[in-house]
Order: sequence, then C-alpha cells, then structure tokens
Amino acid sequence: MRRLSWLTLIVTAVFAYAGEVARTESYLTSLVDELRKDWPGNRTVNIVFHGHSVPAGYFKTPEVRSLEAYPHLVREGLARLFPHAVMNVIVSAKGGEHSVDGATRFDRDVLAHNPDLVLIDYSLNDRRVGLEAAKAAWTRMIVAARARGVAVVLLTPTPDLKAKLGDPMDSLEQLAAQVRQLAAEFSVGLVDSLRIFEQAADTEHMPDLMSQSNHPNAKGHRLVAAAILKYFGE
Repeated sequence: MRRLSWLTLIVTAVFAYAGEVARTESYLTSLVDELRKDWPGNRTVNIVFHGHSVPAGYFKTPEVRSLEAYPHLVREGLARLFPHAVMNVIVSAKGGEHSVDGATRFDRDVLAHNPDLVLIDYSLNDRRVGLEAAKAAWTRMIVAARARGVAVVLLTPTPDLKAKLGDPMDSLEQLAAQVRQLAAEFSVGLVDSLRIFEQAADTEHMPDLMSQSNHPNAKGHRLVAAAILKYFGE
C-alpha cells in the first residue's frame, strides 16, 4: 500500500473528527443543482459505486442481476428526478473483495473517472481483515476522495443471515458501528443499510429481503436505493 502523502495528511487533519454525519437534505446540494441544469449549461455528472459483491449485483452466487441492484436502481431514480441531466453511474465493485484491496485500486478504478460522488460499501467482506485494517482502508479512500473535492457517502453493510444481528459483539455490527463513526468523523454522507434492514424486518422475516444469506434480493436492494435517493431530494 502506498504511503500517505503530505497532502493526504493535511486533508486528514482538516476534515477528520468533524463530529457529525453530513445532513441528508443538504450534503449534495451543489450536485443536485448541477443535475438540474439544462442544456447547454449542463455537464456530465459521474457517480461511482465502489465495493464488493452487493453493489456489483450478485444475488444468489454466481447469478448477477445488476439491473435489480441498488446502483442501477439509483440511476433509474435519478433519471426520473432529473430528466434533463446527463450522468454516468459507474460500478467499480468487485465480488469477494474487501476494503484493503479496494483501497489499493481506488485511484485507478474510482478517481480516474473524475467522480462527483463516490459511494463505498465493503463491510460484509471486511470481517476477513478486521476493524483496524478496515478503518485504515476506508480512511484512505475517504481522504483521497475529499482531497479531490469529491463527495462521499458511506454504506453500512446489508445483512448476513449468519450474523448475530443486534448483538454489539458481532463483527458485522461492529463494522457497521465503525462506518457510522467514520461518516461522523469526516462529515460525509451515511446510508445505514444494516439499520434499515433491521427496522424493515425482524429476524424471522429478514430472509424475505435476501436472495441468499449475505446478498439482498431485489426488495432489499430497493431499500438501499431509496435511502440513497433521499440525498437527492426524493
């Protein structure tokens, strides 16, 4: 992993520990204004979804249903909200990947697209690397995006039916808590997918939102997409 540059260290010092998550209704105001512009005053807006198999569109592995996954659902929602906008929704997610590997390709596969917004979703697989390594990797990606003036929205994990949901000692719950903390520290956006699922269905009915133990079905993806679209005024 490349060492942090002096610019990265400065940005970290400026933006870290701001203390609260960015407000849903105002965080992306400038981006929403851009999406509302008409030709010829508009420009192409780039949004990148970075993460693992869930944003990549895996349902029951190895089946991929990307048109029913939340990045595409967000694209459809934005087209309805902003019918004059020109946008690219880019999915740089990779099945099976954790944030440590995702951070190593962040410049090449995410920032190279000159994004206006990056959304990060890695916690399901970060159980393999642990809290400390995951925090370092997420921090590296947040800082790199912020240094380029890119808005960031972090996502807590969608569920794993094998996890002990609601147990603060469960590794998935701990990673979700860490993502919430990072969103507050850096004052970036947060979509709390795990909490949304837990509120939408008790443990008995959670399988109704899943295509397999650790991948949401179309109904589950719609929950995540709806939460993301709130940042755009839906």
